[in-house]
Amino acid sequence: MIELEGVTKLFGNKRAVDRLDLRVHAGELFAFLGPNGAGKTTTIKMICGLLAPTAGKVRVGGQDAASREARQLLGYVPDQPYLYDKLTGREFLRFVVEMYGLDRARASARIDELIDTFDMGDFIDELCENYSQGMKQRVVFASALVHDPKVLVVDEPLVGLDPRSARIVRNLFVSQARSGAAVLMSIHLLAIAEELADRIGIVDHGRMLTVGTLAELRERAQHDGSLEDLFLKLTGNGLNARPGQSVLERAEI
Repeated sequence: MIELEGVTKLFGNKRAVDRLDLRVHAGELFAFLGPNGAGKTTTIKMICGLLAPTAGKVRVGGQDAASREARQLLGYVPDQPYLYDKLTGREFLRFVVEMYGLDRARASARIDELIDTFDMGDFIDELCENYSQGMKQRVVFASALVHDPKVLVVDEPLVGLDPRSARIVRNLFVSQARSGAAVLMSIHLLAIAEELADRIGIVDHGRMLTVGTLAELRERAQHDGSLEDLFLKLTGNGLNARPGQSVLERAEI
């Protein structure tokens, strides 16, 4: 469902993403990991059609990521929730429904379902300017799911959520994948990635260091510890790694 082939993104002389290859399949929950500045958010924005690659191909559902067809398939939750302050949460969800051109009766039922799922009944009809970070995050999650996307992309999804809301979101990732959606999750909480992900990709300096199941990553790096320990071993704790350094070279750090 998500395909990146030889994707490079330059900002002036800075190479944020460097010849990146990536596949996320339907029915898969994929954890996209890397140190700060590794190119994760830039990659996610290219998947969502918000940035154009300098070189390479980015496809969603077989369509160019910038196309209308790809965007109809995709739900996106950014690292910071952005809402319209002078709309209520319900009005914001209706606005999203209109953008997707959904049937109003079916969309209204879907909005009510998501309000219940994310326990938003107590505040959904208040202006968004009065929301806490966690409230905003729940509304943004609902807006990403209102059209039942086939691809869900989330960037640091648990920021600002209380433990109960975080558990709801974690369960939702799994249920979306098990229902056939392709879910790509960028997250710094490695224990969550270790618990939930079907496959894991670790990126640094814009390049994919390694990708596979946790068992495959451990075997490849000859390391039996936690994902956190493996991550630090592969990335050199973000201090000693060189651009283009191979997985085996990093594993020796």
